[in-house]
Amino acid sequence: MNLDKVTITIKSGNGGSGKVSFHREKFVEKGGPDGGDGGNGGSIYFVADSSKNTLIDFQYVKRFEAENGSGGSGKLQNGKNGKDVYIHVPCGTVIKDASTNQVLADMYEDGYTYLALPGGRGGKGNNFFKSPTRQSPRFSQLGEVTDSYKVVLELKTIADVALVGKPNVGKSTLLSVISNAKPKIADYEFTTLSPNLGVVKIYDDSFIVADIPGLIDGASEGAGLGHEFLSHIERTRLVIHVIDASSYYGNDIVEDYITINKELKKYNEKLSKLPQIVVFTKLDLIDNIDEKIKYFRSKIKDDVEIVPISSVTRKNVDDLIKKVYAKLSTLPKTPPIPVEQTELMKKDTTSIKIEQLEPHVFEVSGGYLNNLQRGIVFNDTQSMAYFQMRLEKDGIMEKLKQAGAVDGDTVIFGSLQYEIYF
Repeated sequence: MNLDKVTITIKSGNGGSGKVSFHREKFVEKGGPDGGDGGNGGSIYFVADSSKNTLIDFQYVKRFEAENGSGGSGKLQNGKNGKDVYIHVPCGTVIKDASTNQVLADMYEDGYTYLALPGGRGGKGNNFFKSPTRQSPRFSQLGEVTDSYKVVLELKTIADVALVGKPNVGKSTLLSVISNAKPKIADYEFTTLSPNLGVVKIYDDSFIVADIPGLIDGASEGAGLGHEFLSHIERTRLVIHVIDASSYYGNDIVEDYITINKELKKYNEKLSKLPQIVVFTKLDLIDNIDEKIKYFRSKIKDDVEIVPISSVTRKNVDDLIKKVYAKLSTLPKTPPIPVEQTELMKKDTTSIKIEQLEPHVFEVSGGYLNNLQRGIVFNDTQSMAYFQMRLEKDGIMEKLKQAGAVDGDTVIFGSLQYEIYF
């Protein structure tokens, strides 16, 4: 079984909470705050792995969570950071945000590592909040709680050459002859159910060929299996258009050529413009190959190179490999999808929204407040004093004035509400 597109859920670890602690030791009269910070949660990374060529690993395991950070301890001991999770995917996997379909990363090159979700930040212990005017803070900061996100993994095979053609035209057999691939081959109307990759070695170099499942008329609209697998040739630089030139299945070489090219153009204009080499297969079953080539050229005005071969006897196979290699040397490699390499979870710690809900009732919300409230213990007078100091220092009180708030108005801060005085 082959999976080319799958949706998984990822979650980085929560940050550990800071500790409220005071130094206690015999013969030490006034121990100061010594609460340590919480550890950071583990992060989620994706790694491009050339040893993988399918997303089958994600058929049953669809949720990945990193370890939470540990809480801080006394004696200024910080909590342990959570373990990171590394998710290995095949080279060519494109990662998208499931909610927006935005491309987050193109895992194009072996070993490329993408930070998808950073771990939650650990909270500060009470030692962090001490100051000349607050020598014994009895509050600490909570660890950052992270959210789950759904991402789509879509495999777009990285291959230099794509073998395209109708079912049972000999693509799999050809791939098995020219490369190290071992695709399933049968002597009946059969189409490959998953793209096979093969490495073709020539001289001291090599190139990658992908055998794309047989296309049928209407593949670009999702008929059959075509729409799923056409994405595998989006990165290729050269198309080998394989056509069964024998009359074994009653096919017409011109009709087959037109049908496949029509599907490529419907799916992606760029694909239809890629250079092609037309390969007439099953030469060992054909007595009049020159006549068929002449007939084909009389009907098709495209200036394409035609190479008749027999995969069974290997006639002209080496010649085909050389022609493909020579053509590839003139074509630039396809670059990865241009994306802005950003984290999936963008931490908002600055946005502020002040809204008047009704006369004399205001609500403050946004990333600034969410971040600030992690360090507030609302039933602790010192912690509340620190909260009010930050509101004044960071300009929130002034913004409330500008919004029309006056002494005695009710202001809602998340789950907290109280009367405010300037």
